[in-house]
Parts: sequence; structure tokens; C-alpha cells
Amino acid sequence: MLRSPSHPSPITRKYHRCEEESAVAKRQQKVHPQLGPAAVRIFAANDRMNQMLIEHLDLAAWRAKAPGNARTIAAIFTHMHNVRSKWVRLAAPHLEVPPRLNRARCTPQQAREGLAESAARCEEMLAEALGGSGATLSSFAETAGLGPGRPARRCSAICWPTKPTIAGKC
Repeated sequence: MLRSPSHPSPITRKYHRCEEESAVAKRQQKVHPQLGPAAVRIFAANDRMNQMLIEHLDLAAWRAKAPGNARTIAAIFTHMHNVRSKWVRLAAPHLEVPPRLNRARCTPQQAREGLAESAARCEEMLAEALGGSGATLSSFAETAGLGPGRPARRCSAICWPTKPTIAGKC
């Protein structure tokens, strides 16, 4: 049965609807002018909390085996630093990428230094990406491989996995 252009087939309608939806998805939203500075301040506050956690952590808890199949506190902090370094390498290759940390040999002091350096690079990256330079949320999210808002939630999550280990050693 032939269909007229005014009555397209269900397959044609579905194809055109997909094209329209992808065009809408590609539309970029402008970043609110206060989002960039706020994201940088939130990231900096998070890093200060991480620094205080490591500073006040009992050295015995640093490598203590957590109940179940959880990472040690050392592994969690080194992983967070290494993920930040990868994020900088992929999303802002023009910035200096902090060196990776070895979770098996990393000391609390090395972790604090590494986290401070990776946090500084991430703050620079966020300031550039979300600053007033015409950056957009979708272009930043695509480059970083993350949805808007996820970086802060992801990096803030360090407190929760460490809680059982810290509580178990107190």
C-alpha cells in the first residue's frame, strides 16, 4: 500500500521523531554565570575536607582491611586522585596532569600532596569550562564524560565509603 507524503508510514514517523529528539539533545544550554565560581568553591571545600580526614586519620586505619569486599582508605584516596588525573588528561589536555599514585605504596602524606595537586588542576579545569568564556554545560559534560553536577557528587563521596573502616578502628 502506497502512502502519501501527508500520511507517512509508522517507520518514517519514528525515524523523523528520532532525528528531532537528537537535534534537541544536541542543543547546548548556556552556563549560568554563577555556576563556574560556585563549582570551584565547592570543589575546593571538598578538597579541604579530604585533607582534614587524612590529617586526623589514625595511621593504623590507613591500610586497615575493611569489613567485606571494600577498598582500604589508602586505596580509596589514591583512586580518587588517579581518577581526577585522568579527568584532567581527557577534559583539559593543555593543563599539567598530576602523576598517578600507587595505592599499594602511597603514604598519607603522599596522598595529601597528590590530592592537593589534582584538586588544583580540577579547579582550573572547572573554572575554564564553566567560566564566562562561552562554555556550555553539554560541551563540558561530553568532554569530561560526566553529566552536569556529577563531578562534585563523585568526589564528595569519599566520606561515605571510609566511614565503616574509620568506625571499626576507633
